[in-house]
Amino acid sequence: MPDTLSITDNRTGKTYEVPIEDGTIKALDLRKIKTDAEDFGLMAYDPGFMNTAACKSRITFIDGDKGILRYRGYPIEQLAEQSDFLEVAYLLYFGELPTRSQLDDFKRTVLSHTIIHEQTKKFIDGFRHDSHPMGAFLSTVAALSTFYREVKNIFDAQNRVIQFERMVAKMPTIAAFCYRHSVGMPFAYPDNDLSYAGNFLNMMFKGTETKFKPNPVLERAMDVLFILHADHEQNCSTTTMRGIGSSHCDPFTALAGAAAALYGPLHGGANEAVLKMLVEIGSKDRVPEFIRRVKAGEGQRLMGFGHRVYKNYDPRAKIIKKVAFEVFEVTGRNPLLDIALELERIALEDDYFVGRKLYPNVDFYSGLIYQAMGFPTEMFPVLFAIPRTPGWLSQWEEQILDPEQRIVRPRQVYLGYDEREYVPMAIREESTQTV
Repeated sequence: MPDTLSITDNRTGKTYEVPIEDGTIKALDLRKIKTDAEDFGLMAYDPGFMNTAACKSRITFIDGDKGILRYRGYPIEQLAEQSDFLEVAYLLYFGELPTRSQLDDFKRTVLSHTIIHEQTKKFIDGFRHDSHPMGAFLSTVAALSTFYREVKNIFDAQNRVIQFERMVAKMPTIAAFCYRHSVGMPFAYPDNDLSYAGNFLNMMFKGTETKFKPNPVLERAMDVLFILHADHEQNCSTTTMRGIGSSHCDPFTALAGAAAALYGPLHGGANEAVLKMLVEIGSKDRVPEFIRRVKAGEGQRLMGFGHRVYKNYDPRAKIIKKVAFEVFEVTGRNPLLDIALELERIALEDDYFVGRKLYPNVDFYSGLIYQAMGFPTEMFPVLFAIPRTPGWLSQWEEQILDPEQRIVRPRQVYLGYDEREYVPMAIREESTQTV
């Protein structure tokens, strides 16, 4: 059988053969289907891109029905268990796992870029003390494009590598400085003797001690959380990164736009919503009543369950749940954990949720971990943006080098007025007074 789709237009009786490639048809092939020569042709209408592939990618694979997530073919479970974040960042961008010497060189280079320009600090200081850290973060990232003029040479391969290393290095510094500004603490400078995750914890939480020593359990937990958030295929922020990048602007500006998309509560703020829900439930014995209200549609939503892509247990959630217990051994048990565990237990045994394939996602436990480690909820979107940086940049580079890609310019279905004659102000005023 040929790999084509036969479409019969019942308006005209004509039949069209549309090629099928990689399980898709090209939307432009629908334009051939017309009622007459003056007809624009058919378009696909897909709000939210529920069933539209906007690109071909070799970076991240997700099978939502089977609960599979792979970076460049490697299962997320193996990477979280055996790798570290900078090795995963290298994998995402360059496509292969590094050799020992390649990884050592990459880590050395990234750590050499962790300092930010002193004038950047003045920029951060310009925000009000109570400004949201994410707003300050994405604004500062955008401002960095003015510090490095060569960043606009996006078709210079070596220059792109330099900007990738620079941006991966500076995101934790900017994030930590934005946080410390928001709480009135002096900036803590990078300590390149520490690991990537350890250095971030140093810049966040260093007090008066001469040398900050991160707890190894918390340091590893931070690293694993970074790995789990490094990329996730064509989500809202990644699509934004690609869309802005399609205009061939510099990667700093595109990344600021992606971070702005992540700022929204339906994306980067989802784990904060989980914490709010757990606080509102209040105690373990109130979980059954909360579940009842969710099922009855009485204004309650079960946050942290279900996913646009996953129709099975989010593989990242299983890993995070294990990390949560390791963290609580150090920090003490988060009192909200018992509520979360009871909520998960009841929901996974209830046909209402199982039948709708509502399983815990990555946000269900991550907020509990961040809270236990001392991060305020306002920092949660920023903690998402730091590790997503290598994923965003890998997607950005793939997009600008893809010969099939064009500047993003979707169509619309216009439902407004047909042509109308302009009404002068005097006539409009007279008509209003008459009425």
